[in-house]
Amino acid sequence: MSESKPPTPTPGDTYKGWLFKWTNYIKGYQRRWFVLSNGLLSYYRTQAEMGHTCRGTINLATANIAVEDSCNFVISNGGAQTYHLKASSEVERQRWITALELAKAKAVRMQAESDDSGDECPAMPPTSGQGGGGRNSEVQSTLRTLGSKVEDLTTCNDLIVKHGSALQRSLSELEGLRVGGDMGEKIRQVTERATLFRITSNAMINACRDFLSLAQNHSKRWQKALQAERDQRIRLEETLEQLAKQHNHLERAFRGATVLPSSFSNPALANKGGVSGKGDASDEDDDNEFFDAMEDPAEFITVPADPKYHRRSGSNVSGISSETGMDDQSVNFDELSLASNPDSPQSLELEPVRQRRTRIPDKPNYYLNLWSIMKNCIGKELSKIPMPVNFNEPLSMLQRLSEDLEYYELLDKAAKCQSSLEQMCYVAAFTVSSYSTTVHRTGKPFNPLLGETFELDRLRECGYRSLCEQVSHHPPAAAHHAASEKGWSLRQEITLASKFRGKYLSIMPLGSIQCLFEKSNNHYSWKKVTTTVHNIIVGKLWIDQSGEIDVVNHRTGDRCHLKFAPYSYFSRDVPRKVTGVVTDKDGKAHYVLSGTWDEKMEFSRVMQSSKGENGTEGKQRTVYQTLKAKEIWKKNPLPEGAENMYYFSSLALTLNEPEEGIAPTDSRRRPDQRLMEDGRWDEANAEKQRLEEKQRTARREREREAVKAVNSPEEADAGEAGTQASEVSDETDTEDSPPHTPVASPYGPSLLPYLMEGKEGPYGTPVKSAHPDNYQALWFEKLDDPVSGETLHVYKGGYWEAKDQGNWDMCPDIF
Repeated sequence: MSESKPPTPTPGDTYKGWLFKWTNYIKGYQRRWFVLSNGLLSYYRTQAEMGHTCRGTINLATANIAVEDSCNFVISNGGAQTYHLKASSEVERQRWITALELAKAKAVRMQAESDDSGDECPAMPPTSGQGGGGRNSEVQSTLRTLGSKVEDLTTCNDLIVKHGSALQRSLSELEGLRVGGDMGEKIRQVTERATLFRITSNAMINACRDFLSLAQNHSKRWQKALQAERDQRIRLEETLEQLAKQHNHLERAFRGATVLPSSFSNPALANKGGVSGKGDASDEDDDNEFFDAMEDPAEFITVPADPKYHRRSGSNVSGISSETGMDDQSVNFDELSLASNPDSPQSLELEPVRQRRTRIPDKPNYYLNLWSIMKNCIGKELSKIPMPVNFNEPLSMLQRLSEDLEYYELLDKAAKCQSSLEQMCYVAAFTVSSYSTTVHRTGKPFNPLLGETFELDRLRECGYRSLCEQVSHHPPAAAHHAASEKGWSLRQEITLASKFRGKYLSIMPLGSIQCLFEKSNNHYSWKKVTTTVHNIIVGKLWIDQSGEIDVVNHRTGDRCHLKFAPYSYFSRDVPRKVTGVVTDKDGKAHYVLSGTWDEKMEFSRVMQSSKGENGTEGKQRTVYQTLKAKEIWKKNPLPEGAENMYYFSSLALTLNEPEEGIAPTDSRRRPDQRLMEDGRWDEANAEKQRLEEKQRTARREREREAVKAVNSPEEADAGEAGTQASEVSDETDTEDSPPHTPVASPYGPSLLPYLMEGKEGPYGTPVKSAHPDNYQALWFEKLDDPVSGETLHVYKGGYWEAKDQGNWDMCPDIF
């Protein structure tokens, strides 16, 4: 009696996906990658762990599967192992329950067959095939194994024949010696036995060959039976999925969430070439995305649109547009064109006029002694404490602003859109894409010197060029202007404010970004979200983006509300998640955007919206019925070896590349930044201190001239004396009084710890300069925007003309 063995694994029946597994009361549910194969359910922390580290496995043959509620279920094998699991939706949970029940039934059946047959054949390793292909691979593998065994037996037979023939020859020779009769009788017996042994061996070989032939003849029949079983299983899964979807829709309809009015019974929605018009509603099930907010109080959730929207003909478009909140212009554009939008032949990118560099010197691994820095700061004013370049990356803040244009193609596509709502989707995706380069960029960019500029001329390569200038130093402010031949322009003025909270540093960009399109005269504006740098004191630095953005079209009143979810250790949502809704001036939703700011964004068209049940905070959430999501933006992969090059993108690697003909104030000509990029950090630190002191001297000179210009000679002398007396505090006093009146700090010496660039004083008081400064930006001028009502620096022209002429006489000597 052979002992019981586990069933032989059968490749092909594999189901994979993400589930949330309960860990403990501190961490709660954690997202894990589960793999169901060969009657075993295994899980890993990530998909990358599948090749080397399995976190746990449970045998379904002896497991009990129980459903707790709409999304939760439990798998237990009698107390030794218990998995409390949660799916992202009821439909997803039903898919897993179906797959688990089928796998369990098959595992039990195979174990019973193994017990009855007592088969001791070694288990075959699982293969990567699926369905009938996997079973066919198993059969072929079995046949190959049998063939190998038969070949071994054939070899043995050849050896037996060879030695048996030699034995018979030897015995024949002995028989020819005519010895005694007894000896001859013995020889004859040995010969007969040898002959019988050879016959037996041949019979064994023939039997094995017959078995192999029989297995080959039946292999096709086995494959057909297995394929029929697989087809039946697929049909059963589809039926169960349909039942789960119908149950889900009926439940929501009962709650008053997704019931469509009877007036929608008219087949009226046109979808020109955008969505396949197949009758089976399950065609789009795999691409439908569910947003549930069991732990995060989201403002809305999305559910798949009714299948009839996918089967509409194009005969009666206007019959539904007024009731679904979509204008005719938005209804008639192609759904897939928003995701792909191929460029016309005349809009294809030109060949680059020069070969841009793809590498920079690797980042040196210099040891940073924080105590030596702190020791050198004793007795010095905080405003004069030099921060070493060890915390920097070899780019300036102006160059970081120019990196916002890495995904300029989104604005090129937006310029071609006929619908303002379609255009809003691209502008919103461009807004999110500007943060994709920050996920690993923990280095601090160089603070630009006053009057420093940076040009990014990609006119012949990509059809656009941009210019940045540092227009103010206290508070630090940079102006940016970009224009494209494709009919769009971008301008922004950013001022950074920071707050140190002990464990993390919050960087709050102040100011707005505006995008204008020539063809439609659409004028968009938005602001940036808060950037948080964690583990400032201890641990590995990491960056998070959080907050909300409202992208507003001032001409049409369209709006896109984007929400950047902050990272939470206890949240089951994907990290760096971004969601958004595009609405018209009446507040009717037309598109839903979702994704992450470091990977990709998708959009889906809203077909119907309604008020659902209350969320976790008592707020009534909106339920959107949407078509399946389409990808609108995806992050470009980082270049090879980026981890050794400050995690720069392909565009960032080219920003500090030396070029001819640029202005003498361009960031590429900054010596400390160039020395840092070359790995000469000690020299870069010395050069950085020289530049900062030169900037302080120039500022004091401007203040003296301003005092002399606005005061009488006596007042000018007093103002100059006051200026000289305040040189110790440099440029960090307050500026709340008129320029010609020297003032003292209203908070006395207690304000000194806050006298750092970009910091705030007690009670949120901004720290400014008490000295008048008559500095005027060279290429930008401050204007009031009549459309957005904001005041910002706008490009006044002249830079590119000066570059063409090679005349930079008006530029200051800042380096």
